[in-house]
This record gives sequence, C-alpha cells and structure tokens, in this order.
Amino acid sequence: MKQSITDFFKDYRVLILIAFIILSIGSISINGIQQGLDLKGGSLVQIHLDQPVDAATMNTVTTVMDKRLNIFGIKDVKVTKSGNQDIIVETAGSPDQVVKIVGTQGKFEAKIGNQTALVGSDITSVKPYQITGNQWQVPFTISGAAANNFAQIANGKAGQPVDMFLDNQLVSSPALGADIANGVPSTEVEVTGTNQTKEAADTEAKFIQTVLQSGALPVKVSVAGVSSISAALGSQFINGALIAGVLALVVISIIIFIRYRTPKLVIPIIFTSLAELLIILGIASMIKWNIDLAAIAGILAAIGTGVDDQIIITDEVLKGSRDIKEAKKSTKTKKGKKAKGKSKKTKERKVKVSKRMTGFRVRIKGAFFIIYASAATLIAAMIPIAYIGFTRGATGIGFLSGFAFTTILGVLIGIFLTRPVYAKFIELLMQGD
Repeated sequence: MKQSITDFFKDYRVLILIAFIILSIGSISINGIQQGLDLKGGSLVQIHLDQPVDAATMNTVTTVMDKRLNIFGIKDVKVTKSGNQDIIVETAGSPDQVVKIVGTQGKFEAKIGNQTALVGSDITSVKPYQITGNQWQVPFTISGAAANNFAQIANGKAGQPVDMFLDNQLVSSPALGADIANGVPSTEVEVTGTNQTKEAADTEAKFIQTVLQSGALPVKVSVAGVSSISAALGSQFINGALIAGVLALVVISIIIFIRYRTPKLVIPIIFTSLAELLIILGIASMIKWNIDLAAIAGILAAIGTGVDDQIIITDEVLKGSRDIKEAKKSTKTKKGKKAKGKSKKTKERKVKVSKRMTGFRVRIKGAFFIIYASAATLIAAMIPIAYIGFTRGATGIGFLSGFAFTTILGVLIGIFLTRPVYAKFIELLMQGD
C-alpha cells in the first residue's frame, strides 16, 4: 500500500496539479483577486447625445464607445443605451479616463492653411504609437484617394504647418518637409506631439491612437453626469455566496455519504472541488481577470459539473471493484476442483485476464468518454456566449463573457487536471480494499 501511495504522488498528473495549486496560492497572495464592478463598486458616467437618434445610429454610438474603451485597455466596463439620446457607461475605479475617451466625438481633421487635407474617414489603419523621451508619434495609413488629395494640397508648401485637430482642438502641427511637399502621394502619415513627461506623452498618444482607430461618433456628445456605484450589494453577495458555498459543501458531503455509505469518498470529492475553485481563482489572478457576479455564477456551474463527473468516475470504479470481487469469489469456489488438461497456473492467468478486462482502468476509460463528451457539449454552448461577450458592442450582454469564460476555464481545468488525478486516487483507494 505504501508503494502504491508513493507511486501516486510520483504520477506526472498529480505533480502538475500540485504545481498549479502552489502557483495559484502564490498568485492570489501576491496579485490578489480582481473584483468586478458589481462587487467592489465603481463609477457611472452618463453620456448625452446632442439630438435624439434612431436605433441604428444609437447602436453605432455604443459600438464605437465600447471599442474605444477596449482599445484603450479599460477593463470591466459596460456600455448600455438609455432611450434614444443617452448612454450609460459603468466602470470600476476612477471615471476620469472614461470621461475623456467617450466624452468626445472624435472628429479628426488635418488642415494646410485653410484647406482640409485629411479627415477621419480617410484613415484605413492605425499603427502602434511610439514614445521617444517626452515626444510621441501615432503613425497611420490613409487611402489612395486621400493621399492624392493631400499631395495636391501640400505641393510646393514645404515648411508650412499641418494643423491636426481632434474635435476642433489642435493636437499637432508638424511642418511639411520637402519630401512631402513635392506633389508625390504617400499613404503613410503620423500625428506627433510633445508633453512635459514621458508618462503624459504615453497617455496622450494612447488616447489619440484609440480615437483614430475607433473612428468618430456620428453625433456630438457631452458628459451629463458622473456618479458613484456602491459596492454594498457586492459585499452582501460575497458574504451570502460564502455561506451558500459552505452549505453546498455540507449538502454534497451528506448526499455522497448517503449514496456510497462510506466517508472516505467524501473527502476526495470535496478536496477536488476546492482544488478546482483555487486554480480557477489563481488563473484569474494571474491574467488579472475581473471576478464579477457573472464570473462567480460560471465558477459555481463548473464546480457543479465537476461533482457530477466525479460521481460518474466513482460509480464506474465501484462497478469495476465489484466485478473483481466476484471474479475472486468465483475463483475460490472452483479452487480444488481439477479440470482436465488445465493447470493451476492456467487458472491464475485467466483470473488476471478477467481482472484486466473488468478492472478499474477499463471502467475509468468509459467514464472519461462520457465526461469528455459532456465537456465538449458544454464548451460548445459557451463559446458563442463568450464570443458575444468579448466582442460586446451594442448588444448590452458583454457581462456574459465572465460567465462563459469561467465556465469554460473550470471545465478545462477539470478534464485535464483534477478529474484524472481524482480517478487515479479513487482507483488507489478501491484497490486498497
């Protein structure tokens, strides 16, 4: 038995699971768990359009705003429409960056003298911004037609400034070089600027890139108000979730005990569920994924699926155990009766073959076929929700990405880490009987 336990802890799957548990504990201890807006509170920004718009225009506005916030890198944000003239933006933490990003129309225009040489719709792609000291550059590409128009206006005007405006605010005035003012079209353009510090230059460049990449809003907008969102509900939910989790563990333990009539099966199932929870939270901590109410629901769904899978594995192993015991009993009954042409060695070989055919590994293989099929079905159902959630936009259901992500993550952790280790452990436990 001691040798079997030693072999169990030398198994590569067990070692990988232990490594993930240690890494998860370390990440949670160092990085903590990122809480979502509905748990830790945040800010609500109300954006007002200067005129009522139809549904299509409102969808465009919310899509552009959501795209801007995602490009800029603001996490845990929800953009929803309110009527036909207002938009509500909810975000965790300070609303200052959100106000700057979505509180502007984003109308871009470049002028040489009094002539408009470029507009935002001429931009075909925006490249990553560059920082040199406290200077910044945002390169972008324009269409061929726009390049021809710019070349004609700039021809012979070397040294004159190109005034670049964003919502009628001057953001850059680079001088035309001789190589640009020669009448030859070029699709490569850049906006440049200088700030007092490198950090300020980085923020400004990131903002310019975000607005140029997302495009202008079809209507003018203004910030109608900013308010705080209380985290009181989130705190109550966390406390309630902890109590509910403890009660769920107790109920699961009782059900397992009643089903299998042995306490030694309760501990491995509960331990496996806690290990899955710890690893899910650990990975979320590593990638700084926000845990909100939807994510918590996904975790609970994944753990519930895990308990179902463990019951399937346990049932199959117990069937294998009964088959082996019946084979042993049958062998003892026939012991002493000599069959013609058959030696004791031949009988022992048949018993071993019988054990292999009806043994634990064959049963576990059948259990995992069911588990993999169930996991594939669940993941397939979650992928569309995850896709819609990550792309978000004007649909207003971006928060479902948390539910889909944690559900898929939990299922993958289960089938590749915790379920195989549990199967190995339960096999060892049954063989010891």
